[in-house]
Amino acid sequence: MTAVRREAFGQMPREQGGGEVEKFVLESDSVKVEILSLGCIIAALQTKDRDGVFSDVVLGFDTLEGYTRKHPFFGAVVGRVANRIANGRFTVDGKEYQLFLNNGPNSLHGGAKGFDKVLWSPQVLPNGVRFFRLSPDGEEGYPGDLQVWVTYTLSGGELAINYRAQTSKTTPVSLTNHSYFNFAGQGSQDVYDHKISIEADSYLPVDDTKIPTGEVAAVQGTGFDLRQPVELGKHLQKFHLDGFDHNFCLQQVQDRRLVARVFHPPTGRTMEVHTTQPGIQFYTGNNLDGSLKGKGAATYPKHSAFCLETQNWPDAVNKPHFPNVLLQPGEEYNHTTWLVFNAA
Repeated sequence: MTAVRREAFGQMPREQGGGEVEKFVLESDSVKVEILSLGCIIAALQTKDRDGVFSDVVLGFDTLEGYTRKHPFFGAVVGRVANRIANGRFTVDGKEYQLFLNNGPNSLHGGAKGFDKVLWSPQVLPNGVRFFRLSPDGEEGYPGDLQVWVTYTLSGGELAINYRAQTSKTTPVSLTNHSYFNFAGQGSQDVYDHKISIEADSYLPVDDTKIPTGEVAAVQGTGFDLRQPVELGKHLQKFHLDGFDHNFCLQQVQDRRLVARVFHPPTGRTMEVHTTQPGIQFYTGNNLDGSLKGKGAATYPKHSAFCLETQNWPDAVNKPHFPNVLLQPGEEYNHTTWLVFNAA
């Protein structure tokens, strides 16, 4: 059984529109997750280690104030389009659209005020919570009124995140959750002792602004071959990598499939990622620099967490040979990602 409860978390500052932020706590016998109505943010996620001890394994803040200031999308749902769009520009039906540039020359995770920075309308479910919002035509430069539903449900050790959207005009849509994980417990200094595998035969090389070059490159014989589990710290050293911030290309099928697995030998914690999405961005917290004070006054230095963001491929709206990212009126965007937690 999953218990669900809601409680007040704080008031948004008046200059950010005001409004009450609520926290929804979903609890099973092996997982406890706390989700905010601001940005559908996973603010805490506790899982058991092999001795049955719970620890919070996601980065974040103790209070609303942390989330209303600048932070690297901790735990949030990002959109309309996750990841980067080159030069913040794209053309749909012969019309060019210009987005806000918030990541060097590019638009990242929806722009200046993306889905992570707005209040969503919650609805409590027997085993979870569903959030809704209407992104109006022209918001952040995107075309069409976009209705969006994000549903979190918890069943035993499995947290499911379902994303649905419908639009009034053709628009790019790619939604993901941007949780930062550390299975030693949030506030631990690095993730070098984690073992990771990703079920991908190819990945997307990027330019110096992190935009895919357009090449779909084989992982075989490179540092991007994660088809067998690697210990992260040793792997980065072996291949002289500063970290990962790359899209891995998954099988192009709409069915649920296992795409990544993480194992933390010291605690026994494991997480499997299953999804219907065509890509997964593996990010090793390269831009964390210890300047943010997180939960329990923890600092978050470089490589102190990793993200596995299931999504469409970055800049797909400008790359016709990438999976289709355009949602048409009358269609429904519908993707699910399942995070399965265990201890071994």
